[in-house]
Amino acid sequence: MSLVSKFNRRGFLRSSGVFAVGALAAPTILRAQDGPIVLGHLTPRTGFLGPLGEYAVMAVDLAVEEVNAAGGIDGRELRVLKEDSVNPQTASTKAERMIERDGVAAIIGEISSASALTIAQTAERAKKLFINTGANSDALRGADCKRHMFHVETQNVMYVNAEGQHLLQSGLVEGKSWYLLTADYAFGHDLSAGAKAFLERHGGKLAGEDLIPTDATDFSSFMLKIREAKPDLVALNLAGTQITSFFKQYGEFGLDFPLGGFGFDTAMAWAAGVENFKGTWPSVWNHLIQTEKSQAFTKTFMDKYGKPPENQAWGDYMAIQIMAQAIRATKGTDTAAIIEYFESADAKFDMMKTRQGYFHPETHQLLQEIYAITALPPAEAKNEWDIFTTAGPLPAADQPLETLIADAVGGTCSFGS
Repeated sequence: MSLVSKFNRRGFLRSSGVFAVGALAAPTILRAQDGPIVLGHLTPRTGFLGPLGEYAVMAVDLAVEEVNAAGGIDGRELRVLKEDSVNPQTASTKAERMIERDGVAAIIGEISSASALTIAQTAERAKKLFINTGANSDALRGADCKRHMFHVETQNVMYVNAEGQHLLQSGLVEGKSWYLLTADYAFGHDLSAGAKAFLERHGGKLAGEDLIPTDATDFSSFMLKIREAKPDLVALNLAGTQITSFFKQYGEFGLDFPLGGFGFDTAMAWAAGVENFKGTWPSVWNHLIQTEKSQAFTKTFMDKYGKPPENQAWGDYMAIQIMAQAIRATKGTDTAAIIEYFESADAKFDMMKTRQGYFHPETHQLLQEIYAITALPPAEAKNEWDIFTTAGPLPAADQPLETLIADAVGGTCSFGS
């Protein structure tokens, strides 16, 4: 890892002291604009979301190296403070410390919706930006939205609408029955509500549903209930390592009902392995997307880390690039100016996909294409990474990206609080 991406606060304070010597000779604002740009990065690196957090950290390091190798942001070095967010309380404490003690221009990261909310509340009080790269809760774009919070990660309803369209085209919705297994926290509840609404709108029915504690590792009792229900589709609203555990046990029980779900990370497919990974899943990005920039990112990541980037890696990498673009466009790190830029029609971002993305001004959700990936039969897998195929972008090219946020749950965003 480069010295640039491993931010050393003591070294930063020493360099800040050099600028302080000329305090009487230059205005404070000029000194601030000459120094490094410092961002904070919080994401879980332990617990059931830890494997995703590690991909996020690798991607941030890569993005920082690339930005600085290209001359920084308007000549200013980019540095990132990185910490394990651990849980909502710790995440809030660390966010406050980064803002008040370390003077970060913005905080990037997170995967847990609960931790994202506490970071957002801290950032809102301090009037600092928080760029969410992994938390999916619709409420964060609804009743719990914040003017200073923007979302690179897609929200739950976007996954449901994209995957639902794919399942509809595959004949697995109208007149069919679904059995839902749902993680018992905000992320899973949102997906469940969206899935039920989609199923009802399109003439399907619910065969059953179980709420699963986030620390559950044994799914045997649920496998028996699924076998008894004989659904047309087993739809998972699980998260993190839960999905990997389920895949392995599903195969061990010999169940062959079609499998899919509405929340997914490709790291879980890789952890399950080609023999266990099954079904069709939504993906905000994956390493098989055949655009020039997507494949260049994949190659650079593989050259550095020996494995392809996971979708969480893509999200944190994109957040760094989006912040760099905003700082260049606004000629600085002023929070109000960046918010105005993000909300403007001029702010379009290359997402490494076929269409540019942009922030929805009413919710601060980054609207962008989503993909569906489908597991390959083991005999067709090329290697341990290429164990699925990817569909074309959703929605179709003749449909606006706004269709993905139709019928979101989680309340209405007002930015008034």
